[in-house]
Amino acid sequence: MSRQHIPVRAKNIVLIGFMGVGKTTIGKMVADKLYRDFIDVDIEIERRYNKTIPEIFAQHGEGYFREIERNTVIDICDNKQCNIVSLGGGAFKQEAIREKCLDSCLVLFLDLSWDHWKERMDLLIENRPVLHNKSVDEVQEIFDERQAIYAEHNARVTTDNLNPEEVADYIVEILKLGWELHQPLS
Repeated sequence: MSRQHIPVRAKNIVLIGFMGVGKTTIGKMVADKLYRDFIDVDIEIERRYNKTIPEIFAQHGEGYFREIERNTVIDICDNKQCNIVSLGGGAFKQEAIREKCLDSCLVLFLDLSWDHWKERMDLLIENRPVLHNKSVDEVQEIFDERQAIYAEHNARVTTDNLNPEEVADYIVEILKLGWELHQPLS
């Protein structure tokens, strides 16, 4: 697959990472700081299909959800630029999504250690259908499995011991530095 030619500054910035790592919170902050629009793919799916993610899972199953998730992400990548995009925690498992995002966007992996993540687990389970009826060990298996998938990215941002504002500021800093380095010579 050939890389699309999109100027670095115009590329969507895609945030990946395990569910509950803070992609939406941090993504909104980064979007505000860079004067860009923010797109949360799960919210976009709910808007397009007029159903919540848990309702889609309950009524149609995970396979259907993953299909509409793939179509939504590819549509955003193909038809929008200069956005901050937050992917659902499992989206990057799909090869088509990974390839499209890596081909046409800058992909930032928000990395939170298991020990820090499990402190948030009780707050997250209700709105994450993938976690329903799972033991801590089963959730850790999902967490560990996805780490290998998240390894394909353009930059990794470790979020342990940082608040969302600090992470957002760091992301803005590294993006601006990268943009300066890619600035064409006059």
